[in-house]
Parts: sequence; C-alpha cells; structure tokens
Amino acid sequence: MPDMNADPALQRLLHHYHSMPPVAVMQLSIGGYDGQRLQLHAPLSVHVNDKGCAFGGSLASMMTLASWGLVTLQVEAAGLHADVYVADSQLRYLAPLFADLDVEAELAPDARWEDFVATLRNRGRARTSIVARARLPGGGNATEFTARYVAIAKP
Repeated sequence: MPDMNADPALQRLLHHYHSMPPVAVMQLSIGGYDGQRLQLHAPLSVHVNDKGCAFGGSLASMMTLASWGLVTLQVEAAGLHADVYVADSQLRYLAPLFADLDVEAELAPDARWEDFVATLRNRGRARTSIVARARLPGGGNATEFTARYVAIAKP
C-alpha cells in the first residue's frame, strides 16, 4: 500500500472519496498507484451479498471510483482544474468474488493521456476511455468494466 503521507495527490483523492457519504461507508483504501494504474481495496465484510460473495453493486461502484480517481489524478498531474464525470459504462460479471475487493483501473489500450490532456487544455473539455477489473485471488477477473469519462475545465 502506498504511503499516504508521502503523496499529497493520493491524500487528496482519498479525502475526496471519504467526503462522499455513500463512499465513506465502503471502507475503501488506495492499494497502489504507479502513475498509470490506480488500485483500490475494500474489505469483503462490508460488501458481502446473500451468497457470501461480493455484492455486484459494490463491484460496480469500486470500478467507477477507481476509474474516476485515475482520470482525476491525471488531470491534477497536468496542472489542470476540471470536474470529472462518468459518461457511460459497461460491466461484465465473470465469476463470483469470495474475497476482499481489489480493483485496478487503467487507460484503455486505444487511448492516450497526452491526447486527453491536450484536448482539455485547448477545448476546455475532453473525454477518454478507461478499463477496470476486479481480480480473483487465484488469478483472472471477477468483473470487467469499460467506461468513458469526461473532464470539463473549471473557470
């Protein structure tokens, strides 16, 4: 887990997550960030469904939040100020997850951060595609998520 005291951007992101009441109860933490991928973690105990596995809505929320956080971190790293929104998403549930929720988000293979940032600088609005996955403990994916996110520059 990254040292939250060493990275002010991650501190701000975690504070922002926890400032939203529905997210605060999720008990999520930042599991890692390497500048390209953002990982979030949450305990299964607060996301369990009636079958003893991860609740589908929690998985959807975690992947939405990880993707949103990744775009937000990229906007901030570029020195820009913008509101970030999810425009649309698609989710596939592949296998039940009987473990803590570990989600990773990254830029879609056909997208480039440089293009996204340049468009946001020049037009005040940009969109990009993100992919996220909830991993199974033994390997493979429990859930796959694809989405488009929009950033709109703040005046």
